[in-house]
Amino acid sequence: MAVSAHRYRGAVRDPLLDDLDARQREAVTSPARPLAVLAPAGSGKTRVLTRRIAYRIREGDASARHVLAVTFTRKAAGELVERLGVLGVREHVTAGTFHALALAQLRRRAAEAGREPPTVLASKAKLLGPLVRGRGHPARRTSRAEIADIAAEIEWAKARLVPPDRFAEQASAAGRRLPRPADEIAEVFARYELEKRRHRCCDFDDLLAWSADAIERDEQFAAAQRWRFRHLFVDEFQDATPLQLRLVDAWLGGRDDLFVVGDVAQSIYAFAGADATPLAEFATRYPGATTIALERNYRSTPQVVAVAECLLGPGSGIEREPVQAVRPGGDAPSVVAYDDDDAEAAGVAQGLWRAYADGVAWEAMAVLFRTNAQSGAFEAACARRGIPCRVTGEQRFADRAGVHTLLARLRAAERAAPGRPFTDHLADLAAEIDDDESPPDDPEERAGVRVVDPAERDHRDTLLRLGREYLAADGGPGSLGGFLAWLAVVPPDTDAGGVELATFHRAKGLEWRVVFVTGLEQGLVPIAWAGAPAALAEERRLLHVALSRATDALHCSWARARTVRGRRATRAPSPWLEPLELAAQRVASRPVRPHEGLDELRATLRAARPPQPRRGR
Repeated sequence: MAVSAHRYRGAVRDPLLDDLDARQREAVTSPARPLAVLAPAGSGKTRVLTRRIAYRIREGDASARHVLAVTFTRKAAGELVERLGVLGVREHVTAGTFHALALAQLRRRAAEAGREPPTVLASKAKLLGPLVRGRGHPARRTSRAEIADIAAEIEWAKARLVPPDRFAEQASAAGRRLPRPADEIAEVFARYELEKRRHRCCDFDDLLAWSADAIERDEQFAAAQRWRFRHLFVDEFQDATPLQLRLVDAWLGGRDDLFVVGDVAQSIYAFAGADATPLAEFATRYPGATTIALERNYRSTPQVVAVAECLLGPGSGIEREPVQAVRPGGDAPSVVAYDDDDAEAAGVAQGLWRAYADGVAWEAMAVLFRTNAQSGAFEAACARRGIPCRVTGEQRFADRAGVHTLLARLRAAERAAPGRPFTDHLADLAAEIDDDESPPDDPEERAGVRVVDPAERDHRDTLLRLGREYLAADGGPGSLGGFLAWLAVVPPDTDAGGVELATFHRAKGLEWRVVFVTGLEQGLVPIAWAGAPAALAEERRLLHVALSRATDALHCSWARARTVRGRRATRAPSPWLEPLELAAQRVASRPVRPHEGLDELRATLRAARPPQPRRGR
């Protein structure tokens, strides 16, 4: 049961609504269905999503056990469930990624029919490698990178519902930059699909397609899923692919109980098959739907908001109302040029130390860049200065050594009692956590007491939480095999400490007090191969995403020279660096008031005469 409204000194106070602004409150309480909420960066997207779920449960308009909340990362799903618990929702709702939910449903269907559950490929490379190497180029060595590039093209095609025989046509229409001729990739794609059938396995994309197929073709299975999941909530709707939208529509089955949140200005995954059009044209896709736009930024200072927002408008593919900054003013963002990429990395490391000396924790800072290849210089510079850092997304939780040990113990327990319900395994794990002892102060008493490594305790806590998420998705007592298969689709874990080093794409959805946005050069921002207007617009939105990750301080930089593949090359500044500098100069020359709209600022910047270059400082 959710938190209820209560009286305080004669007035009725509502903990679910009282701290919301007018638009947020409307989004939480509106009876409209379907409903889309357009939520710019920092506008309280997750707050609105969780409050609406809790509000509907409290008001008797939804049942927690019939809620399905779809997110794009396991971390987001976990945070959503935790927030609902804080809001008083005691019964566990089902939350997870598209792939994890689809796998759980397919395994449940197979178990009920007495069939073997689907075997999921951990990577396409195992089947793709021989097919790519054997395709008409016996003398040419095929790199892992080329195989990965072809796998990415197959993933794009499947996300866009494009079969092998239409790949060449659709790739040409989309202006895809292909690693091999389109007809070669189409042939490899077709043979890859045959190989999967021959090996009786599937890939992550198949999980979504098979789940949608099962619902569309099996009336009994469809009825069960739609009975169980009556209230559908989808986060980051602008990132959904046509394949994912097909599954959403299959879950809905023509019903209207759909709530989505997203921001077209943060649509940055078209290269991977995502399509923001259903969010931008929500009422067209779902007749009778309502759209509510949030309008305030609670995350960042007005100075950061002004610089991030200056990239939207004409040329960005985004036309929306200016976002109002709510927080008090802060320092103006900086824009610095360096002689080369090594100097940039050293300068950023110095800036990190300066912020740390001012009291900012390492974990509250990030260095962002356009491509993975740029991280090396920053890793080296941080190592030289003794700055702890981590590269986002480099390791899956299940791949950690301590987690391997815990999973091995679970497998041993399963061998001792085959077919044991996973709920029993989870109960044993919870009991272990309860039995953990801290070492006594007395050295004599400490003898013989097992001291639990904090890392081991954290791994067990996380494994227990993931187990509960799996059971919620499975809908039954589960099995160890089912949990291990579900765990295989859990995204990379990012809980290590230190300054975060991340690409613009991986930074999406995250925030830090201090952010360094680096490599703002032509060829990187925008990326060299983004020539079509749509690709350039997406690159511009990608930079907006990177800039809007900062809450307190934003530092932008570029290098006049950069070493690429062992050769030093001169660089030109990004075409978007000038509007950034103009915006930074503008907010530095006068205070920016909270709630100040940006339309006047944009007009001023467009009319302003460009100042003399200041990139040499």
